Amino acid sequence: MEFFKIKKDIPFMSYGKITTSISLVTFILAVFFLATRGLNFGLDFTGGAEMEVHYAQSAKLDKLRAQLAGAGMPDAQVKTFGSSQDILVTVPVKKGASAEAVGEKLFNNACLAQAAVSGGSFASVCPQTIRSYCARRPQQPGEDQTKFDQAWQANSGPQYDCSVPVATPDKDAALTLSRNDYVGPQVGKDLADNGLLALLFVSMGIVGYLWLRFEWKFGLAAIIANLHDVVIILGFFAFFQWEFSLTVLAGVLAVLGYSVNESVVVFDRIRENFRKLRKAEVSEIIDNAITRTMSRTIITHACTQMMVTSMLFLGGESLHYFALALTIGILFSIYSSVLVASPLLMMFGVSREDFIKPEKPQAEKVLP
Repeated sequence: MEFFKIKKDIPFMSYGKITTSISLVTFILAVFFLATRGLNFGLDFTGGAEMEVHYAQSAKLDKLRAQLAGAGMPDAQVKTFGSSQDILVTVPVKKGASAEAVGEKLFNNACLAQAAVSGGSFASVCPQTIRSYCARRPQQPGEDQTKFDQAWQANSGPQYDCSVPVATPDKDAALTLSRNDYVGPQVGKDLADNGLLALLFVSMGIVGYLWLRFEWKFGLAAIIANLHDVVIILGFFAFFQWEFSLTVLAGVLAVLGYSVNESVVVFDRIRENFRKLRKAEVSEIIDNAITRTMSRTIITHACTQMMVTSMLFLGGESLHYFALALTIGILFSIYSSVLVASPLLMMFGVSREDFIKPEKPQAEKVLP
């Protein structure tokens, strides 16, 4: 399907040296920022506590952030996911700290922040927490009770007289703890190592596929162009210090597959042109292949970007960086499949003989 048809071939290859030079500079800058600033790894890789809370009404994120900062957790990240009533809170756990204590402290501060917003009490906002506190608290006064109260107050829990019945919860201001997890640093290290292995295996698979389907020059050109896209995505995340999480890694791997798909379409048309355009130069063959697939490229990328844009602006903070990685990858995959992979083919010396073997001249008959 074509929305428009370009009658005259666009001379892309005449700008090949310029575009590859621009790509090289961009690639070097991305590597520089990765080396100097590094990636801002999220909780999935560094380890820490993660809490999901459901609010009866829209949450006040600024109040919760201020409450957590005042409680000694300024590095806690607070964001919505799914809706404005569902909140995800993540915070690194310092060495030697108890994950359970950090999780309790997070939720207690969420209750305190919501109580301040609603004008109610801790017990009216989070009655289940007070009931749990009273059930776990030692009944007899003594050292055990004192230690328990100190730990509870250290986790931002307010003092409460358990002899007083818990007040009826305020349904309009109530909080519900949906999930409270802990990711250890060893688990985060394993995830990072497995992510790098996944990236390596995907790259090797792409090279092998293109080598078998086309020729080694195509496979090498495609993987250089694709890794160019990946490194530039990582460079953006390093420069702006955006959070790099497992969802972002999934987006990077998706870009690898998406980018190679575009390269395969162009390469397939180049191979076809070598057989059809017998008298054309290599640059003319590549220009024709890119021009003839231009309509398909624009339609495919525009439709994909429409969906990604909806996730970027409407998907909430949990999908924001995933959609951002895809957006950067889509834009650069258009560029790299046309203005990086194809010029590299010419530099590698692709020719008609790579697909059409020259006919051997018939041996002359020797007369006796």
